[in-house]
Amino acid sequence: MKDELLKILRPYGQEHLLAFWDQLEVHGQESLARQIRAIDWALIERLYRGCHDQADFGQLAERASPPPAFRLQTTGNRFTPRQAGERGQQALAAGHLGVIVVAGGQGTRLGFDHPKGMFPIGPVSGRSLFEVHVEKILAVGRRYGVRIPLWLMTSPATHDETVEFFARHDRFGLGEDDLRVFCQGTMPAVDAATGQVLLDRPDRLALSPDGHGGTLAALAGSGALREIGQRGIRQLFYLQVDNPLVDICGPELIGYHLLSGSEMTTQVIAKREPLERVGNVVEVGGRLLVIEYSDLPDDVAQRRNADGSLVVWAGSIAVHVIDTRLLERMVDRADGLPFHLAHKKVAYLDPASRRIEPGEPNAIKFERFIFDLIPWAHNAIVVEVDPAEGFAPLKSASGARQDTPETVKAQMVALHRNRLRQAGVEVADGVDVELSPLWALDADELAAKTPRGTRVTEPTYFR
Repeated sequence: MKDELLKILRPYGQEHLLAFWDQLEVHGQESLARQIRAIDWALIERLYRGCHDQADFGQLAERASPPPAFRLQTTGNRFTPRQAGERGQQALAAGHLGVIVVAGGQGTRLGFDHPKGMFPIGPVSGRSLFEVHVEKILAVGRRYGVRIPLWLMTSPATHDETVEFFARHDRFGLGEDDLRVFCQGTMPAVDAATGQVLLDRPDRLALSPDGHGGTLAALAGSGALREIGQRGIRQLFYLQVDNPLVDICGPELIGYHLLSGSEMTTQVIAKREPLERVGNVVEVGGRLLVIEYSDLPDDVAQRRNADGSLVVWAGSIAVHVIDTRLLERMVDRADGLPFHLAHKKVAYLDPASRRIEPGEPNAIKFERFIFDLIPWAHNAIVVEVDPAEGFAPLKSASGARQDTPETVKAQMVALHRNRLRQAGVEVADGVDVELSPLWALDADELAAKTPRGTRVTEPTYFR
């Protein structure tokens, strides 16, 4: 077996990965062999050798203009919210929608040693992020008399625990045929100076998930893309697990997508500050693309229109409506989703079998991003959402400035308190409230279920 592996590794100068081979038990050798065989070594070498050939985002940004958009405060939209809502409702009632939730991240930054989707984010109920999302899917399906399937993408680090968590909670009410959990791929980290793949342990390469852009390859490789077609799904509502405010399968967003003939629609917020840490959706040469905040030159980010508004204003919140025909067209195009290179700190074993924890970035990781589908989509558009109603990502541990459990819960409470008050319910200041979509999916249903004049004076979970 060792000779076979050396034949694989030697042309790429990666023989060091077998440095501890003779010290491994049989199961360790077999595990390492599987990892080595699974890697496209020619691709790794090509990516490393081309690491300085990345797109010149500074140059692209200089040519960028605002994307075609449906804004919150404008009379120039081609379609009204009512028209969009009605069209979206038709698609939902026809059973054309499915949902993809990307849930490959661990809660490490939160101090939570589990998949992030298991984090108890409900301000009163303690519901997990997973349960919050599933309840929205169930509520929408109930409203339109259809079953909305969920495809949930995990990573090797989160897969088994996620599957067990859903099984333990009976899939939170989803039918067995309406939940498909599939795992994204991985890519090895390479030493930035040499291009050699790093070892995490004597029997394990330093592997990491291949980014949310790995969704497309994972859908195809797992058979999920075929299942999507067999179920007659035409559009997929895509979101990341860490944002509990997403209006999953919101009819207006779906309607704008369909009325515009768009193959990929991106929900955005109007950036609150020029250097906000969100992807920037722009138009360059007639095509939409996303420039990461780290790639956007400061002088371009600071540009303003005559009225003082930002020129580069549209911040992506990782919520999309994607036509399945786009996925089917792109799945075989190797250049459709390029790899992005990121310099990171990656722990590794040195030749003396010592574990090194670097203080500075020492490695290159390769990731794909789902937003790189946008330039390939016909009639791609963006739709603005009020961040108070649609954007509260859970990313940082308590004590950080934003995106913490406390700030996210406060946003949830503020949104739900406002909805109750609009329905005629008196909610005392400072009282936490939480609404399950299974109690009321929208304002009309909330008003019908909650008598006007109802007074809430203690923490209450409406379910």
